[in-house]
Amino acid sequence: MNRVIQVFTKESFLVPLFAIILGLVVGALAMLAGGFNPLLAYESLVVKVFGDLYNFGEAIRQITPLIFTGLAVAFAFRTGLFNIGAEGQFIMGMLGAVYVGVAFDLPPIIHAVVAIIVGALMGGIWAGIAGYLKAARGVHEVITSIMLNWIGMYFANYILNAFLVPKGQQRSEIVHDSAVITLQALSNFLGGARVHWGTPLALICAVIFFIILWKTKTGYELRAVGLNPHASEYAGMSVNRNIVKAMFISGLFAGLGGACETLGVFHYLAVMSAMPGYGFDGIAVALIGGNTPIGIVLGAFLFGALSYGAAGMKFSAGVPIELIRIVISSVIFFVAAHGIVRYLLKPILAKRKEEGR
Repeated sequence: MNRVIQVFTKESFLVPLFAIILGLVVGALAMLAGGFNPLLAYESLVVKVFGDLYNFGEAIRQITPLIFTGLAVAFAFRTGLFNIGAEGQFIMGMLGAVYVGVAFDLPPIIHAVVAIIVGALMGGIWAGIAGYLKAARGVHEVITSIMLNWIGMYFANYILNAFLVPKGQQRSEIVHDSAVITLQALSNFLGGARVHWGTPLALICAVIFFIILWKTKTGYELRAVGLNPHASEYAGMSVNRNIVKAMFISGLFAGLGGACETLGVFHYLAVMSAMPGYGFDGIAVALIGGNTPIGIVLGAFLFGALSYGAAGMKFSAGVPIELIRIVISSVIFFVAAHGIVRYLLKPILAKRKEEGR
């Protein structure tokens, strides 16, 4: 019992928890300023997410791609890189999966596995381009990965219009049933919610994230290069190869998210006039989660629940959806500005230090 209490009173747990609470308080103040009842709004949000099995299943569906993109951003950050291109990698994953799902006719299970692998590889290769440009030409990955987001969207639209979209339509053909990864039994239990195998796969990826970075030689090299490339090169590590490798693995996570979203939820890919947004939200999820696998899963749950529950706040409490973005932005602000949170928590943290002596 004492061990549990120590975990929940550690600074690494208290700071993000207090930041989330502060964000919710700021959101409540914004609602009050707008003439809305924050208690009713938050109650409506909770009811929307947990009120019935269908909405709970849909909330899980909303959370799943955020885990993938959060892992993608966090993996790059842990290796000293800034992957701002998870959005483009997510789109590449969607494109690769839907192409295999539509253009090929393979046996069940094998078809879905091949489509998922191709989607993941497409995301990895797309991120690897930014890694290569940094390693070979010294171009900063923030610039290239952002630019690749737009290139990825327009490239996907070109492939769709050229090969996959029937004449007069704005979306691809439906992928073959053999490539669909919907969890049908669970979907029926959850009232038809669009749950799929991507959710357990996302949790498995969180474990793989941890194993690669902290339990393998490759992970040690990736972290070492990110921490000090000059010392790593002196120690015999290939800095350029590890930069490309880190971005490739990061892109794999985002590509997997895109593949699972296509094969598990929509079963087609529409011509895009705007980006899906999961890659950009993944940056916030990684930040909220402290770039740790467990933190990312919890951060995705918080971010996804707030986003999905916004509809409940709008219809039941009359709160505009924009206000939920204030809540999310406030949470991100206080997590990022952990110096402010630590200052507010100084009496509690000081007391914990004295007790630990």
